Amino acid sequence: MLRQHTRTGRRWGATAALVTATALLAACSSGTQGATTLDKDADVTLTWWTGQADQAQTILTGLAEEFEKEHPNVTIELSSGAPSTEDLLQKLSSSFAGGTYPDISYAFGSWASELADSERTLDITEQVSDPEVGWEEFSGAARQTAQPTGHATIGFPAVVDNLSLIYNKTVFDAAGVEYPTEDWTWDDFRAAAKELTDPATNTYGYAYSVSGSEETTWQFWPHLWQNGGEILDESNTQATFDSPAGVDALTFLRDMAVEDQSVYLDQTDTKFGQIFASDQIGMITSGPWSLYDLQVAGTDYGVVPLPGTDGKHTTISGADLWVLFDHQDANREYWSYQFTKWLTDPEQDVRWNVAYGNLPLRESEIDSPEFQKQVKEMPGIEVMAANSTNATIPRPTVAGYVNLSEAIGTAISQVLQGQGDPAEALAKAADEATAALADQ
Repeated sequence: MLRQHTRTGRRWGATAALVTATALLAACSSGTQGATTLDKDADVTLTWWTGQADQAQTILTGLAEEFEKEHPNVTIELSSGAPSTEDLLQKLSSSFAGGTYPDISYAFGSWASELADSERTLDITEQVSDPEVGWEEFSGAARQTAQPTGHATIGFPAVVDNLSLIYNKTVFDAAGVEYPTEDWTWDDFRAAAKELTDPATNTYGYAYSVSGSEETTWQFWPHLWQNGGEILDESNTQATFDSPAGVDALTFLRDMAVEDQSVYLDQTDTKFGQIFASDQIGMITSGPWSLYDLQVAGTDYGVVPLPGTDGKHTTISGADLWVLFDHQDANREYWSYQFTKWLTDPEQDVRWNVAYGNLPLRESEIDSPEFQKQVKEMPGIEVMAANSTNATIPRPTVAGYVNLSEAIGTAISQVLQGQGDPAEALAKAADEATAALADQ
């Protein structure tokens, strides 16, 4: 997606419309009856909503044209699908009701459960079990996101990333503080942030979003997971982030923000990156989407995995998907699968994700000339690629996650601004989140 925004998978739109649209599906059809038996040579037109713009859209257009040349009977009608990626879910909702939904669409990982519940997605579990697909080469978090119910596989990973620790060498050098290492603990991190903070120059050791958005929330999950906490119980019906592990994690961040005053609290989700680039913040937790802007700004930076707890450096991955939809047409189903399989093969991915500056979908791409070229242009991206092995836990894809995220995001924001007790704020947020889950 566009480099000037926050990470593609972190923003969230309302999902209620999709639930409403699903209720209408029984009365809808996608048009005339499709092919009931497969004819691989029949002319087929596929509709692909990419969710992309500008350079990313240009790259994908070229790949679609290449696939068409290799398969002359296949026509791919490609468009962004909506004015922005965030609008795609609403567009899909409307298209379900009208029977005009695409064959393939980009989707944030958080939408996976709602899309699976729409009863319009294909299940490609059997196809991806073929060893030639290399399904196991995708990260565990990405595979789990593509299987939101734990059973049906509704698409292929489209974009993967993770949170790493990015540090500003200029700020560290000015304060005489040693650079972070891959063995850092959170206590090491807190001590450094305190040393880096200088009120006289408006310099902060760290930054955190207090907008209450998913940016606020997803920065918190690694703290929770490293402490042994969980977002939900095993039934996915009860919020459990208010456990002692969650309280300890939020207390740690509160102490940094309120007691140490070493945290720049960003109300916008966007300023902290700019201030970091201008050498007034020592550390941020971010992903590959930040590296391009840092290169443009000429910032002297380094990248390491997140600080760890008890040797665990668990991070979070925002895996997004190419979701496949069912039009009751054997030919469209076959070629939708063949195209997305081809698109996510290493040979094509190095010309899409890697060329654009995203992380490669598969570990096997790390040694490719294309990725090594990106490493030279955006140092640190190789650390983020290796950090994918620490992305072992996916965010929940359950219906109701949007409201859950809003509840805990509000609690975190209030606490970090000195407006609440961590235990009480998390307990209240967990009650709200559980109620939201029950409403689905």
